Formats: sequence, structure tokens, C-alpha cells
Amino acid sequence: MNNIETFERLESNVRMYCRDLPLVFDTAQGSKIRGEDGREYLDFFAGAGALNYGHNDPRMRDALIAYLSSNGVTHALDLHTTTKRQFLEAIERDLFKPRGWDYKVQFTGPTGADAVEAALKLARKATGRTKVVSFYGAYHGMTAGALAVTGNRTRRGPGLSTDVVFVPYEDSPYGEFDSIGFLERLANDQGSGSELPAAVIVESVQIQAGVYPASNEWLQRLRKWTSDHGVLLICDEIQAGCGRTGDFFGFERSGVVPDLITCAKSIGGFGLPMAIVLIRAGLDVWQPGDHIGTFRGNQLAFLTAQIALGYWRDESFLKLLATNCAAMERAVAGFAEIPGVASARCRGMIAGIDFGRGNVAFAKDAQQRVLQAGVLVDRCGPNGEIIKLMPPVNTPTDQLEEGLKAFGESVAAAFSQ
Repeated sequence: MNNIETFERLESNVRMYCRDLPLVFDTAQGSKIRGEDGREYLDFFAGAGALNYGHNDPRMRDALIAYLSSNGVTHALDLHTTTKRQFLEAIERDLFKPRGWDYKVQFTGPTGADAVEAALKLARKATGRTKVVSFYGAYHGMTAGALAVTGNRTRRGPGLSTDVVFVPYEDSPYGEFDSIGFLERLANDQGSGSELPAAVIVESVQIQAGVYPASNEWLQRLRKWTSDHGVLLICDEIQAGCGRTGDFFGFERSGVVPDLITCAKSIGGFGLPMAIVLIRAGLDVWQPGDHIGTFRGNQLAFLTAQIALGYWRDESFLKLLATNCAAMERAVAGFAEIPGVASARCRGMIAGIDFGRGNVAFAKDAQQRVLQAGVLVDRCGPNGEIIKLMPPVNTPTDQLEEGLKAFGESVAAAFSQ
């Protein structure tokens, strides 16, 4: 039984994911989620990246239960709490110190878009400039400022800031482009009609665009261009961060150190709302109260976030992650050989299976066949023609391989008929 009548009658027409996955879910544990009809599914959707550590991680769940049972503070704006102190100490110990980083942590509102808004505002305040460079295909959130730097026309609307210059990303459905060379000309050509921007905002993997990973060389060139011209580099790691690419952040393998890093989704570990901006030393030019918000202090998320960060010191977790990344990359290479699949891209634990421009119907059919086989997947790309594989990063390897096998067989069957 999956009675969706109540949702169709009372919930806004804006709902989206549930149209492709028209089930009613009841319980979940790890990489599995159960419908109210009792059927169990492998979750290769993972809350669009908010559940990198799976559903109801036992350590996080038990800590939450104990905390609530002891009447721990649940809401505190930006007041000091023991839980926030523990989180700050954890991020310093597990993220900053091993990398030799010197950052401040800004707690924003609870969504990724809130973090993007804060980063853009701070970049403009720090540089005294207003323009921002973003990229074709970029996705940064649904609030006005975040939408202004989002490239997908179907997401945008009237009244957005025009202080944004869009440049083609390194790779896209239209092929590769020398975007750094274009930026060089933009800065050096007196006839470009454009002033130096305050910042460049970039995703290390353009996931919503169709899973296009940036190369190390491209990110290094971009970092050099921003540094040479006094432009801040904002890395949006909201969806590609927290282990999704195999490293904590997707840009890490390039060796670049951004000026600002936006984090949300899985930074809280448990799927609880939380977003932050990491601010490089010397750029924290905020004055008290410059950027506020009621829900900056989700104490429950602070609690689970410190447990999630601790996994990055756990050798068994790191070994499992490396094993899973290798299994994903092997499987995705095989998917690229299936007749009807135009291309397949993978970076760690995120993959995009591309059915080609205009082939949305094929992608929808494949998604439904995969669902019937017991695996939840999402679609992405300019028009939804790409299936996105995004299992929890700590999925038991046998379950990961089971889901990947079911996916490959379902897609192959779709094109054999």
C-alpha cells in the first residue's frame, strides 16, 4: 500500500522528488529505507546528499536520544553552548589541523542557500566590489542571491541580481571550454566591459548539471587567477563535500585552499538542518550582527556533526570509503558500455549516467525500472536526462555492489526492448 491521496490533496504543486518516487516511506536504517507497504529499498538518493552517513547512524541516534533525555539545549541562536564548543573543537581537530588550515566558522541559517548568501555578502564586503563570476550549469540554491549565481534557466526567475557574469564550466554537455583563458581576457581586455569581480563561486563537481568533476589542473588555474587579481574564491561544497568524492571536500585533491567554503547537507551528519561558511584567516570582516538568523544554532546538528567528523579519524571508515569509491568507479565504467548510455561520469561516491541530450524519456523509464528493482535514484542534468547515483558513502560494500548490479541490469533491460 502506498496511499498518496493525502499528499496530492493537501501538499503544494511545487513538490518534485515524490513525483518520480511515488511511494510512502516509514522507516530507514543505514543504506536501506522501507515503504509503508513493507518493501525495502536501497537508497542511492541519500537525501540529495544530506545523508552521506546513511539513515539513523546508530552512534548519532543514540547520542541524540541521550542528549534529549538529559534536557540538553535545543535552540540557542548564537549563544555559547557546550555542544557548539564541542563541535568547534571537533572541526578544528579533525578538519583544520590535519590540513594546516586557518579558518573561522560562521554559522548561517540552516540551508545551503543561506550559506551561499552569507559567502556572497561577505565577499562583497571584504573586497568592496559587487560582481561575482559563476558558471554555466551551476546550482547554488533557491533564495534570490543563490539563484542569481545559479546557471539553470528553469530554476531562475525575474528580479535576480544582474551583478553576475556566467562563464562556461570546464566541461558540460556542450564539450570542454577554456574558461580560465576567458577569465584572463575578461580581466585584461579593456574592451570586455566588465570590472574585476568580488569573487568566483565554483562547485568542485557540478552535480545538478549532470555530475561534471573539475580537473585538478583547472581548479589550480582558477585559484591562481583569483589570487593574481585579488578576487576571492568561494568553493560551494554543499553537495560535493563531507566525503561524497572520497575526500572530505571535492577540491582537496587539487591542493587549492579556497577563501570561503560553503557547507550544508551532510555537515550535520544525521540529516538535520545545518549550514556553515568557513572563512579564511584575515577575511572575517563581519561586524557583530552583520548577518544574523534565528536558526543558526541547531544544537542537535552540532551534536551529530562532531560524531560525523570523528569518522574521519576512524581507519575502518576510511578503508570502507576507499573500497566503495573503487567499486563505484569500476561499475560506472561498465555502465558507459551499455547500449543507449551516452556517457557515464564518476568521482568517488557520486556518478552521473547520461542518456544524451533530449533523451529525458529514456532516463525516466530507466529510473522507474531501477525503482522496481528496489533502488532509489534521482535524475539531474539540464532537463533530467541524467541519472544520479549517490549512495551513502559508508554503505556496506555488498549492498553497494548489489544496488549497482540491479541498476546496470535495469538500464540494460530498458534498452534491450
